[in-house]
Amino acid sequence: MPELPEVETVRRSLESKVCGLTITTVRVITSQVARPGSFADFATALEGRAFTGFDRRGKYLLAHLNGGISLVVHLRMTGRWVYCSPATPVPKHTHVIFLLSDGNELRFTDVRRFGGLEIVLTQDLGSYPSLVKLGVEPLGQDFTLDYLRQVTQGKSTKIKALILDQTRLAGLGNIYADEALFLAGIHPARSAGSMTTPELERLHTAIQTVLQAGIANKGTTFRDYVDGQGQQGQNQLSLKVYGRSGQTCLTCQTPLAKLKIGGRTTVFCPNCQENKT
Repeated sequence: MPELPEVETVRRSLESKVCGLTITTVRVITSQVARPGSFADFATALEGRAFTGFDRRGKYLLAHLNGGISLVVHLRMTGRWVYCSPATPVPKHTHVIFLLSDGNELRFTDVRRFGGLEIVLTQDLGSYPSLVKLGVEPLGQDFTLDYLRQVTQGKSTKIKALILDQTRLAGLGNIYADEALFLAGIHPARSAGSMTTPELERLHTAIQTVLQAGIANKGTTFRDYVDGQGQQGQNQLSLKVYGRSGQTCLTCQTPLAKLKIGGRTTVFCPNCQENKT
């Protein structure tokens, strides 16, 4: 699933190409992923409107259009939102195509159909249910050391599960959680409430460091993820633990181990991330 760096990369790549362009025609191929919200018809509500800006909230992409409406886009597991030439072959699992005023297209594809696009009044985004429940942005000013101390204090929850909780940290997923815990030298099964101040300081810094690196590397591509122009990311070349179970640690050469935490596969180094509880 695309995480914060991937969605932020899509946002930036689309903003640079699509802002100011008008949607001339909307072709809905799969109606289940094109949700009109309070509008009677998805295509009719969007045709003739221009993109005015793009935001991101957690793993959600928000596309704003004139006339006070926005598209809430969730890529889920396999979603892609790509700006391209109409001459580009249309992928098999393309569900919505926007023809734009510059003659190019913006296409939404999703192999598993878990994602989608929903029209929302821009003024109502603050009460949109999926956005309201999100926690702080880990690259935002509200993600402070004091905040991390507050959400971990007294908690028996494993630290890996806690930082994956979208109601506490919005946008952090399995890839970057594993990488942050490794960088901080913290075992993923540690209870959150057992963390010392120096450990919380390291984790706070590590979360921001791995997310910023992911954005700088245009995201992590293993199979489905591409940016808003169809380009793969490069962050997979820099991963230290995620997806490397059984291989040796790049720091100490100890074989990397894996376990399940909250139903998610977790990879870590038993030496660099010794469990102290």
